[in-house]
Parts: sequence; structure tokens; C-alpha cells
Amino acid sequence: MTDFLYYVVAFVVALGVLVVVHEFGHFWAAQRLGVKVLRFSIGFGKPLWVRRVGRDRMELVVAALPLGGYVKMLDENEGEVAPQELHRAFNRQKVWKRSLIVVAGPLFNFLFAILAYGFVNLIGVDGVKPVVGKVMEGSRAEQAGFRVGDELLRIDGKEVLSWDHRRLYLFRRALDRAVVRIEVRDAQSSLRERILDLANFPAEEVGAGLMELGIGLFGYQPQALPEIGALEPGPAMRAGLEIGDRIVEVDARPVRTWEELVAGISRNPGRSIGLTAERGGKALSFVVTPDSVEQDGRKIGRINIRPRFAELPPEMRVRVRLPPLAAFTESVDSTWSMSWLTLQMLYRMLKLEVSTKNLSGPLTIAQYAGHSAKVGLDQFVIFLAVISISLGVLNLLPIPVLDGGHLLYYAIEAVKGGPLPPRALELGQRIGIALLVALMLLAFYNDLTRIFR
Repeated sequence: MTDFLYYVVAFVVALGVLVVVHEFGHFWAAQRLGVKVLRFSIGFGKPLWVRRVGRDRMELVVAALPLGGYVKMLDENEGEVAPQELHRAFNRQKVWKRSLIVVAGPLFNFLFAILAYGFVNLIGVDGVKPVVGKVMEGSRAEQAGFRVGDELLRIDGKEVLSWDHRRLYLFRRALDRAVVRIEVRDAQSSLRERILDLANFPAEEVGAGLMELGIGLFGYQPQALPEIGALEPGPAMRAGLEIGDRIVEVDARPVRTWEELVAGISRNPGRSIGLTAERGGKALSFVVTPDSVEQDGRKIGRINIRPRFAELPPEMRVRVRLPPLAAFTESVDSTWSMSWLTLQMLYRMLKLEVSTKNLSGPLTIAQYAGHSAKVGLDQFVIFLAVISISLGVLNLLPIPVLDGGHLLYYAIEAVKGGPLPPRALELGQRIGIALLVALMLLAFYNDLTRIFR
């Protein structure tokens, strides 16, 4: 329950910040271009808090449903406008002014991301030294000649400061199906160049596990201990095991490593076995019946536990901190890379090259919000930057109801010399709402599938 509340609070805070940023963009542009703003609302539904501010006595509102927000401007399509204020009505403005007001919301999302990335680059973010800890057998990395102990120095001439530092860049190169040149320092301290050929890289493998599962390069991993670091509903929890328990015996056989623990459990699918665990200096005995699951065509046992890892050695820790100019340049590059990647993934989903399972809804976003907030301020700020970019890109899609849909209408208006007929606008609104509802339902379905899986 505590974790649930933590995720909810982190999600509401994140959403509130990003909604304020987006809507402030519309508000700021409207004010600068002479359009009267009637209301700035955070959330929808019944107002919980209202205050009138400024020369125009604009309503500043916090509403009951914190899943968005809006800026209400003076507009003849929304109600009657006094003759002396017609020049300040949104609908009376030239196309270029309306377009600037609409596009300002997504642009502020991108600006926020640049500032967020820049802030993190300035204060520094903890990471792992970019040293190869494992090369997957038969992988692209093995074919390129990577070896355990290789330290990544540069990727296509770009300096690598931590294991995750150039991950976004590799995403882009993988989608481009390019050849990537990686300069490394091998275990003997000799400089080498590894040529990573991504020419035939499948688009569906571009994701969070690109480096590891797609390319076959794993960073340094601390030793996995035979101690329960995470516990999920299943055999171990039913038997009474707890996080922090150190397993010392499986069926009376001593266990010294996590691998030995996994082997002892795996070879007993569906059969009751005895486990001895140390807890608080005492040895406790448990009887556990591993679930029988299929893996690589054979049945193995699983009790739904994950290991605790040994501490990361000091020599493998790095803190990536950049001077102001480099921090800004890097933040712009990261924002551009993430924006481009988001567009590419959406485009490839439409082409059915990438699974729609990559779409995430509010439940997954809430989980990431909670996890990142728990890790630290830097990770939460990075999370905000990523979501802000996603909001900016999605809002610019030419779908009626979204900002991009309004921009499409204005472009048509500019070409034909007049606004679209009301019937066409109404039809567009219905199509846009239907598309958004379908997208939200798909994302929510993906969330539920991930949770229950």
C-alpha cells in the first residue's frame, strides 16, 4: 500500500508539472500576442480551488481530475464576446498568430526537457564505468570482436562517459541500420576499433534492452548473491520466505552462489524441496514447491525471487558531470534524439514493424514515476524530461483535438483562404476523439498485460 501511494503521488506530481509547462506555453503565447485568457486550469471537472489574477482577472483553477488541463481563451465560438473586446478574441486573430499560440504548448514541453537534461548534466548523474562485463554468444557484439574488459571510449567519435551515456544515440543508429564505429581500450590497455554492423537490425528489437538483448553487450554487473533482493507472489512468498533471507542450502546441498541456488530450484519443477535460509543470524527451514514453467522447450522450477547484488566497486563508479556549455549542448542533443526516436517508433508501429506493445499507459507511467523518484532527484528529473518530450511529440501529431490537428486546420485555412466548414470540423473532432480513445484503451490494455504477467 505504501508503494502504491508513493507511485500515485509521484505520478500526480509529474503530471501536474508537465501539464503546467504545456498549458503555460499556450498562456504565454496568447498573452504576448494580445489574446485574452479567461481561465488557466490544472485538471478537469469540478474546481477545488479558484483564484482571480492579473489585469484581466483570469481564473486560476485547480480541478478535481488531475489528468490534464487547459487554457480557455476569449472566443466567439465559445460564447458571446463584448464588441470592445472582439480584437482580443482568439478566433479573430490571423492564422499565424493562432498557429503560434497552439504550437507554443508542445514547444514548451521540448524547452522543459532541454532545461531538465541540462540541470542533470550540470549537477551530475551516477553511472557505471563503460566496461564490457559480458558478451552474448553468437551476438552482433561477438561478431564485431568485443571482449570482456573492453572499455568503451567513443562511439562514432562521440565520447562515452558511462555505460548508459550513448544509449539514445545507438537507438538512432539501430533504426538507421547503420555501421557504428566504437573505439575501445581492451583489457591489455591497447586501443582498438570495433565495427558494429547494424545494417539488418530488426526495428522491433529497438528498446530499453537494445545494448544487452539486441546487440549482446552487457555492462559490468556486481555479483548476484544467494540472497532474496525482491520477492513476487508465488511459491517463495507462500512458503514464508522474506526479502533479505540468505539461502544456504537447497535440499541439504550447500549453496554459495546465486547460480547454484537457481540450478537447485530449476531442476525441481513441481516437486517439494527443502530450503535453509539465514535470517537475523538464525537458520530457518522452509518447504517450497517450485512452479513448473517452460523455458527453451523444457520444464524448469521457479519460485519468483530475485537476487540482491553485491555493492558496486568504487573503481567501477562514475559521476557524469559536464561544464555549462557542454551540458546545454548535450541536453539539446538528448531532446532531439528522444523526439526523433519517439516519432520513428510511432511511424514504424503504423508500418507494423514495431509491436504496439511498446505503448505505455498511465499505470506504467505511474510505476516509472515511483521508481525514478525512489532512486533520486536526478532520475526523476530525467523521467520528467522523457515524458515531456513524449507529450510534445504526441501533441504535434496531425490528429483533430490535439494541437497538431489544429495546426493542420490552420494550414488548410491558409491555403484555401478561409476556415473549414463547421460540418468538416465536427467530423474531424469525432474522428480525433475516436482515435484518442482507441489509443488510450490500447495503452491501458498493455499496462494491465504487463502488470498481470
